Amino acid sequence: MLINHSDLFGVGIQFPGALDFDQRPAGLSPRRLPAWTRPQVPDVMDVIVRMPSGVRLSLATDSAFIELRVQSTRMFTPPAVPGHVSFDLMINHQDIRHAQVDAGNSIQLNPARSGDFELIRGEAYTIRFDDLPAGVNQYELWLPHNAFMEIRSVRLANNSVIQPVTDDRPRWLHYGSSISHCMEADSPTGTWPAVAAYAGQQQVNLQSFGFAGQCHLDQFVARAMRDLPAELISLKVGINLVNMDSMRERVFPSALHGFLDTLREGHKQTPIILVSPIYCPSAEDSPGPTLPDQDGKFRTHEGNERLRQGALSLKRIRELMAELVSQRNQAGDANLRYLDGLELFGEADAADLPDLLHPNPAGYRRMGERFASRVFNGAYF
Repeated sequence: MLINHSDLFGVGIQFPGALDFDQRPAGLSPRRLPAWTRPQVPDVMDVIVRMPSGVRLSLATDSAFIELRVQSTRMFTPPAVPGHVSFDLMINHQDIRHAQVDAGNSIQLNPARSGDFELIRGEAYTIRFDDLPAGVNQYELWLPHNAFMEIRSVRLANNSVIQPVTDDRPRWLHYGSSISHCMEADSPTGTWPAVAAYAGQQQVNLQSFGFAGQCHLDQFVARAMRDLPAELISLKVGINLVNMDSMRERVFPSALHGFLDTLREGHKQTPIILVSPIYCPSAEDSPGPTLPDQDGKFRTHEGNERLRQGALSLKRIRELMAELVSQRNQAGDANLRYLDGLELFGEADAADLPDLLHPNPAGYRRMGERFASRVFNGAYF
């Protein structure tokens, strides 16, 4: 049974994690922000919105196999090489099967000139999961977290049952930076939010707003989250503000208050966890910007001292975030909590920080397990 991309919405297949789609002649490409945000999203962020971290195809079927015809596009910056394109099939929210390829298109970024790139074209390809269990089962096919995806078709066994899945798990909205997008994870379910969603005593339905390099408290993101149902919201903010030196102490608390105020318009009593940055050695005491050196290690760059008044280090950001939560608690918001990011990944974990900024796959898994133990198994939720 072949289902072309133009027919996917009419047969019971759902796309948790996607809020919009690019309708292309050959395929369907998910986006992680709603259509109304398109005019407001900066071009550099639009690229990241199109990467489906946390997006999956969901269906119930008795098919003995699931086959996906896709085209992917990876990005890489030499001397690094393109990462693997990975797909995870989760069966009944428990068993996970993995598929990994080195195929599709690649975009090679020029490290010496911002905005300069070369597109290396590759062929579309097929991902297939065989020997699926008998009977009607629930499936979530997690799309790659580190590539643009164009879904061409889905193929199931002839005369298979296809049913939409009713997901009654609590819905968790999470907003963050590259350390929530997790391009360095080894598979889509290896991002720390995905690990946390399945590691807790109570599984949750993840909606990921982890945008690599683009967590700058944009109001269109706050409004998108405000308008979605949620039983838990978390915000992990701060590192991008240092990396880009995009906010100073005068602006940051006000912008964070505004983001939270917008969320509260739609979620009066929903628990919100405000998570501060994890450990980053060069930015703990020094303000940004933070740029990679010739070895790919991220380091802060000092500037004119007079021009850096009010610039933010990670330690200062954590102090301001803790103070803000205390202020809002005293003002009556009892469902806002602060979680120190160092509890998820601290100085003792630095060996799993190969570029001095992003955790490796083991570090991300540890973050997810720690978040689940503190939030889903702890006092926050």
